[in-house]
Amino acid sequence: MPITPYNREKAVAYAHTWAFQRNPSFSDFSALGGNCTNFVSQCVYAGSGVMNFRSAFGWYYRSMNNRSPSWTGVEYLNNFLQRKEENIGPFAEDIDISNLEIGDIIQLRFHENQVFSHSLLVVEKQQGRTLSNILVATNSDDSNYRPLSTYTAAEYRPLHILGVRK
Repeated sequence: MPITPYNREKAVAYAHTWAFQRNPSFSDFSALGGNCTNFVSQCVYAGSGVMNFRSAFGWYYRSMNNRSPSWTGVEYLNNFLQRKEENIGPFAEDIDISNLEIGDIIQLRFHENQVFSHSLLVVEKQQGRTLSNILVATNSDDSNYRPLSTYTAAEYRPLHILGVRK
């Protein structure tokens, strides 16, 4: 299966465009627990150009009622991106937070012994190795260029997108 580069600049440009509004081509999940992973999936799709339409184990959005769990669910997105089998779509790996690049994803766990519940897209990485130097965009508490250090999280899960299988 051919692997193509992930277009990080397109993902970030999409994030800047839609961080404080909603793309009418996608449902808004803000009233249903949050729109963060839907927003991050849209950004990653802008940078990858491909969805995976494999029913429950894919990564796709057609409508509010016709989407994969991984499109809007934090844990499901992580599972899809880090799957071991080679399927169509973007794929990622856990990395050290200092090695993140623009267009990568950070997921947050706010309390010990709870699931990860928030997804962010890295839109800028400034010089230095602190959380203040990583700037993110998200929906659900809409933000753009927000320093990662402003989140109070028990754990950060950095996901580096390696490429896109087509």
